[in-house]
Amino acid sequence: MRKKDDVLEIGVLNLMHDKEDTKRRFERVLTREDCQVNLTWFYPVMHYQDREVPENVRQMSQPLDLNKVKELDAFIVTGAPLEKLDFDDVTYISELQELFDCLSTEGIEQLYVCWGAMVAANYFYGVDKYLLNQKLFGVYPQVILENSPLLEGLSDGFLAPHARYAELSCSQVREVPELSVVSVSETNHLFLAEARKERQTFLFSHLEYGRDALDKEYYRELQAHPEDAPVLAKAANYYDDPAKMTGMRFGWGKAQRHFFENWLKQAEENRFKKVCTQ
Repeated sequence: MRKKDDVLEIGVLNLMHDKEDTKRRFERVLTREDCQVNLTWFYPVMHYQDREVPENVRQMSQPLDLNKVKELDAFIVTGAPLEKLDFDDVTYISELQELFDCLSTEGIEQLYVCWGAMVAANYFYGVDKYLLNQKLFGVYPQVILENSPLLEGLSDGFLAPHARYAELSCSQVREVPELSVVSVSETNHLFLAEARKERQTFLFSHLEYGRDALDKEYYRELQAHPEDAPVLAKAANYYDDPAKMTGMRFGWGKAQRHFFENWLKQAEENRFKKVCTQ
C-alpha cells in the first residue's frame, strides 16, 4: 500500500492570461489533508520562441519538458484565451500535441480544462469547435447524464461557472464511442466528458475559479476592449444585484470541493495501480 505521506506529483501547463491567479486557484483546490500534493508548473516553450520569456512566467514555472512529464502522476492543461482561434493557428499547437501523446502513452491521469479540454478532445477524437453567438458567461445549474466517480457527492442542479466564447459539438462528442458525456448545463452546454478507457477528463467549466474570478474576468476584458462595453457579456446568476454588479455569489463551492477531491483520489488510485504493475 502507498504510505499516507507519499507525494502525489502533478504537472500543470499554465496557459491562462492571469497566470498568478490561476496558480493560486489550483494550489487552493488541489490541497488535501490526507495526501501531500506537489505541483510542478510548466509553460510552452514555443509560445516564446521569438521573444523573451516574461519574468513572472520564469519565476513561477519551467519550460515544458516531456522527460519530466513522464515522471509525474497526473497532469492538468488549463484553459487559455484562445477560443476564437483555429487550433492550427496556435503557435505552440505541435508542442501541445507532443504533450498529449506523451501523457496518453505513459498512462498519466489527465485533466483538461475549458480550452484545454477543447483542444485535447479535438486532437484525440476529432471533435470540432465552433464559436458561440455570445459568450457563455455565468453560473448555471448542471444536469448529470451518467454516473461518474468525479461527481460523487453531487446531484442534479449543482452549480458551476462557465466562461467561454466557443463550444465543442456536443452531438459529435456523443457520437464518439470512446467518450462519455457525463454532465451538461441546463443551457445544454458541455460541463464534463470522460474517456471510457483512457485516463482523460474533459472539464469545460472553470470550476477552479474563486468567488471573484468572473468579476475580474469581466473587467479585464472591458479594460482590454472598452469599445465592446455595450455588448460585453456580464456574468449571469452571479451577483446579488445584477444591475450594479455587486454581491458576488460563490455558488459553486460545493461542486468545486467535491470534484477536485474526487479527481485527486482518482489520480492517486491510478498511481497505485501503475506502481503495482511495475
